[in-house]
Amino acid sequence: MAESNGCKLLPTRCCSPSIDSQRYDDDNYPTASSEEQKKVEESVNAFFKTTQAAVRLEEGCPRLQREQHIAYLMKGLSYLPKAYQDLDASRPWLCYWILHSLELLEVTLYSEMKTSIADFLGKCQHPEGGFSGGPGQEAHLAPTYAAVNALSILGTEEAYKVINRKTLYSFLRRMKQPDGSFIMHEGGEADVRGAYCALSVAKLTNTFTPSLFEGTAEWVIKCQTYEGGFGGVPGMEAHGGYTFCGFAALVFLEREMLCDLKKLLRWLVNRQMRFEGGFQGRTNKLVDGCYSFWQGGAFPLLHKVLFSLGNESLSMESWLFDQDALQEYILLCCQDPSGGLLDKPGKHRDYYHTCYLLSGLSVAQHFGGGILGSSRVLGDPANELITVHPLYNVGMENAVAALKYFNAQPVPEDGENS
Repeated sequence: MAESNGCKLLPTRCCSPSIDSQRYDDDNYPTASSEEQKKVEESVNAFFKTTQAAVRLEEGCPRLQREQHIAYLMKGLSYLPKAYQDLDASRPWLCYWILHSLELLEVTLYSEMKTSIADFLGKCQHPEGGFSGGPGQEAHLAPTYAAVNALSILGTEEAYKVINRKTLYSFLRRMKQPDGSFIMHEGGEADVRGAYCALSVAKLTNTFTPSLFEGTAEWVIKCQTYEGGFGGVPGMEAHGGYTFCGFAALVFLEREMLCDLKKLLRWLVNRQMRFEGGFQGRTNKLVDGCYSFWQGGAFPLLHKVLFSLGNESLSMESWLFDQDALQEYILLCCQDPSGGLLDKPGKHRDYYHTCYLLSGLSVAQHFGGGILGSSRVLGDPANELITVHPLYNVGMENAVAALKYFNAQPVPEDGENS
């Protein structure tokens, strides 16, 4: 890709005459799913055609609509429309999705706003440990992960101190099951999300103990399927979100070698759509912008493992997926003109997709494997986002600062709620 008109890299992939050869071919045996795939490709192609025309006019520099996205996100911190009432049990998630998106866009919040958000998240903390989906609700591992990440993004000592590490450790103990898995809440389901959420908050807040996660790696690896990805529980279909959670859990535990790495890599690379450039979540499914991180974010983790094994064929310049293609899909097809990002053309914007599309865009822009780091930014240089920590999905600087703060605190002793 050549540099032109202030662009670091122009979107030449979607402008290539050969791009149509990447379309789905049903071999004249149409099915319901193949027809849906063709519809999505047509909607994506409309954006590609617009870009092709702009490039011919030397105006084809894709731009991240930064100001519109910031306005959309800032509004969400103080007011949500009625449609969001269904997410009353996901309020720490909304805080995290918005705060993480803003940190990627390098927005600094006023101290008063940081205090207000930290106070609200404190109200979501359950008296017996962990965080709830909202004040007065039941503690749950998913909003616990979201709240801990959100407080880490706020990055103040005041925010860090909201987290009651003693009761958090007790909560994690109660969620642990004899087989090594973690249930999401009292009496709830156990799946690989639980293991990842528990490990992420334990590692970030320095409440990790070996006994707390005894048997967890052995349970997680049972979730790897014959395809190579991970299902939610043993015996289930491989899925992008569960694959990230499962493999990240093994990386946290330094037990990556339990995993069939070749099968995992094969499954991951085959989830990137040939025409659209984005990722699908499962085999034979449609592209979805959120997998820009759930699939794309697994590549830095896998790259690190393969590098540690001395794989001589491993690139020292790029991840093992087409970073330009993913950036094209995000920048050309997934931005709402009024701010916010969306799953695919024709879908509505939301804070969830905004968060994970921006996270995936950051992964695609920044290579940090091996020895050297580098950036590869498609379009306007101002499109560049900050680097994310691929294990926590928090900005690298905020993740490092939180780890430094909590690692100075004592680790709870085995058998004690401290």
